[in-house]
Amino acid sequence: MGTGTLAFLSLLPIIAVALFLVALRWPASKAMPISYGVVVILALFVWKVPGAQVAAASVNGLVVAGTLLFIIFGAILLLNTLQESGGLKTIRQGFTDITPDRRVQVIIIAWLFGSFIEGAAGFGTPAAVAVPLMVGLGFPAVAAVMAGMIIQSTPVSFGAVGTPILVGIGSGLSSSDSVKEFASSMGYADWSQFLAMVGTKVALLHAIAGTLVPLFVVALMTKYYGKNKSFREGLKIWKFALFSAFAMTIPYLIVANVLGPEFPSMIGGLVGLAVVITAAKKGFLMPSKSECWDFDRRDSWDPEWTGKIEIKDISSKHGDMGMIRAWAPYILVGVFLVATRLKALPFMDLLRSWTVSFNNLFGTEITASFQPLYLPGTIFILVSLITFFLHRMDGAAYARAWSSSAKTMLAASTALIFTVPMVQVFINTGGGIAGYERMPIALAEGVAALTGSSWPIFAPFIGGLGAFVAGSNTVSNMMFALFQFGVGERIAVDPTWIVALQAVGGAAGNMICVHNVVAASAVVGLVGKEGFIIRQTIFPFTYYALVLGSIGYSIVWYSQKGLLNMGTFIALGIAIAAIYIISSNQRKLNQLQSKKNIAT
Repeated sequence: MGTGTLAFLSLLPIIAVALFLVALRWPASKAMPISYGVVVILALFVWKVPGAQVAAASVNGLVVAGTLLFIIFGAILLLNTLQESGGLKTIRQGFTDITPDRRVQVIIIAWLFGSFIEGAAGFGTPAAVAVPLMVGLGFPAVAAVMAGMIIQSTPVSFGAVGTPILVGIGSGLSSSDSVKEFASSMGYADWSQFLAMVGTKVALLHAIAGTLVPLFVVALMTKYYGKNKSFREGLKIWKFALFSAFAMTIPYLIVANVLGPEFPSMIGGLVGLAVVITAAKKGFLMPSKSECWDFDRRDSWDPEWTGKIEIKDISSKHGDMGMIRAWAPYILVGVFLVATRLKALPFMDLLRSWTVSFNNLFGTEITASFQPLYLPGTIFILVSLITFFLHRMDGAAYARAWSSSAKTMLAASTALIFTVPMVQVFINTGGGIAGYERMPIALAEGVAALTGSSWPIFAPFIGGLGAFVAGSNTVSNMMFALFQFGVGERIAVDPTWIVALQAVGGAAGNMICVHNVVAASAVVGLVGKEGFIIRQTIFPFTYYALVLGSIGYSIVWYSQKGLLNMGTFIALGIAIAAIYIISSNQRKLNQLQSKKNIAT
């Protein structure tokens, strides 16, 4: 069977997702079983994978889905605990004291706080923490999920203390002796130094594209969820949005070059939080009180914007709660995540010592395993228990938190128990009697055959596709890093830049990943709107992958084609379009202000 035909067949499960989930707007609970059925049929009858291997991959998917549901439950429980204790009301008031402007709030919570949590824990945890916090502050659930997904880009490559680089790219490339020889020829006898070098290229690319991410978040929020449905209202704070972007990406880039891939997102997010909150309190680049932006009245919201979790304005039964006590649970989450993810501390090895493993499922090489104590869900539940005592809650209120959390988690289970097994079958289609490469590689080879020397532009999209399907930048890098390296060698360019493009694309793919959207939506009781959210995040993903693919093309072909090449023109076109949109919006604002001044 030809490369093109195999690539098309490999694309069918993804086409099913795009058709039913995104185009026809079916809920994931209905769309994903169809996609699962398509991939199983292809695996059994085209790739001719043994039935035992399909069954083993499906069971492994169910185990992974169970771990995701555990994380979802823990995140919802923490939110409900804070609501019942009255802590959420105090937190909401604290943000209002900084500014009641929702545009500024979403940048601080999603972009900066989310980046810090991503750096510490990864694996979708920022959405599980930041999304319910935004809903607790009065954001529509769909707007909070959209914001939480869009920021799942720049910080992701260095999430979970650098796991996508150290484990994803590291394990993806380390199996090849030719890659190790290449690293040695470049003067990197130490493998960790080679990975750190790739990480610095990844950080540079992310820092470039990440400049506009906060602006995307606020502009899309005001367009889709504002009273006036206007991009302009989001673009009004472009100076503050760019300042917030640089407050995170500059220390992020410095740390990647100085300390390596473990800490860029964590330190970048933390430094950004300190800088931006301080600046916001002092009024630096902040909108005036008269220009403060908020959502319309809640009773005018589209019913589809809200989830099943109802945020109530509950006060503490012990009088006004102090800000430190109210924020203590989130502070503890951050401290515990960092402490359990740093190799220099003993907690990581201790928590990972207990592994529940199902080896060689149905006689195959597939093994399903998880580490209960190491999962972020365990930390969320532990912090919830601490909060019960810290906030002096009564038993009835805490029981309500547990009960409502369990009901919300169960609502997400139907979608996830088909989504993740579909992913696992898709990934584990190698070794069949037909002798074809597994589906992700067959799809990538088909694209590479069509693109030739233009491959750098498409490399991030392949990384994004891997994350879209697998739900993980780490898994995407493991699947495609060696393939991307090989394509780089075949087209005679520096293959480490192609691997870096894979990594940034895989990070951006988290914006549109089905099971990440399902998980983030479930945390706020928003089930069945997954396609609606992906339709909103597909544009920022396309921007991210295209601008970096173009810059990557310009970099790798600069020595042969000069600076004025196709990649440079595409990147400049995107930059000019962004500058034009921002400047024209500013010009219109100035004209409106002049008319107001004349009228007064």
